[in-house]
Amino acid sequence: MIPDIADRPDHVPDGLVYDFDIYRYPVVDGEFQRDLLQLRREDIPEVFWTPRNGGHWVVTRARDVQTVLETPEIFSSRKSSVPKALAPDPPLPPIQSDPPEHGLYRRLLTDSFSPRSVRRLEEAARALTVKLIEGFEPKGECEFIGEFATHLPIEIFMSIVDLPPSDRLGLLAISEACMRPRKPEDRVNGFATLSRYAREKIRERRARPGDDLISTIIAAEVNGEPLSDDMITNIITLVLTAGLDTVASMLGFVIRFLADHEAHRRQLAAEPALIPRAVEEMLRRFAIASLGRETMAEVKLGQARLLAGDMVAIPTMLGNLDEELFDEPLTVDFQRQVKSHYTFGAGPHRCIGSNLARAELRIFLEEWLSRIPDFAVRADAKIEVNKRVVATMTALPLIWTPKAQ
Repeated sequence: MIPDIADRPDHVPDGLVYDFDIYRYPVVDGEFQRDLLQLRREDIPEVFWTPRNGGHWVVTRARDVQTVLETPEIFSSRKSSVPKALAPDPPLPPIQSDPPEHGLYRRLLTDSFSPRSVRRLEEAARALTVKLIEGFEPKGECEFIGEFATHLPIEIFMSIVDLPPSDRLGLLAISEACMRPRKPEDRVNGFATLSRYAREKIRERRARPGDDLISTIIAAEVNGEPLSDDMITNIITLVLTAGLDTVASMLGFVIRFLADHEAHRRQLAAEPALIPRAVEEMLRRFAIASLGRETMAEVKLGQARLLAGDMVAIPTMLGNLDEELFDEPLTVDFQRQVKSHYTFGAGPHRCIGSNLARAELRIFLEEWLSRIPDFAVRADAKIEVNKRVVATMTALPLIWTPKAQ
């Protein structure tokens, strides 16, 4: 049982305590990234300790976000979200492993998400995007999350691991329990269910191997030794968790922004060559992940002294909205030169699927804006965001005037 309010440890001074729940705070009109900027108030320490979610530190500035993410020898990923009591057990490599072991397991996945592999997937992604859009465009409306966002990236990912489309909805429900549990036991049960599913697929691929990612992992060796079934299960469980969630969540924030900002929408429709830069800017502006790290040794971070075993929450959106990195960070500017941001993390654990995410977002915008250049959020819609490890919109009804037949 995780206490609602943890006791303040002796090494945490009163002046560095601020009672704040990074998963539950007031949000106006779905703008959870913007409303998290309340943590930049002058009376709140840049690095503070909160008694929520088991008790942990929170970093609010880009320089500390970078330090934590790029120093794995001090800030371990073995507990990669808060509260650490709900971290998957056994750990899921490579996301819950540290260098040098992390690199050994990460290499098993890199080829499937390399630029070359992503280019091979683009034709299928474009065909599916067109099929989905043209399926609802004549109606003049859609519920974007259910009718598009949970189809495109999920079906492309399932082709990488060669899973049947009929499993999509069941896997999405399990992933939702893992990433955004209503109660702690939902997360534990979700990972256990996904692990059982992974073991079933391992048995199937051992009998009938293919050229998919699951078969590749089964056949892989690390340090000249084959992987145990337990290790294969843990890696595949991680792959399923990540592949079923993040891009689908990002799509909602991107399309909602364009629905509400006619000038930006028309700019992209008129200048499709600007779309790759626009993708990068919207990735920066609408980061969705709050990461976690466990401190391995005593360390100073800002004015705070952290001890081994302390947990640190890293809201990536605060790194991306830091005035020290970006002028007017809340403003979406498609001419902005975005050289780096924290949406995909940083350091050795930087998201391995970033190439695929960018390609899917680019293809989506190219095909959507060429068919539905003008659209809006339905006037009676209430935009709600489920803010957990990866934030997502629960629903997004869109309307437009269909083309004359």
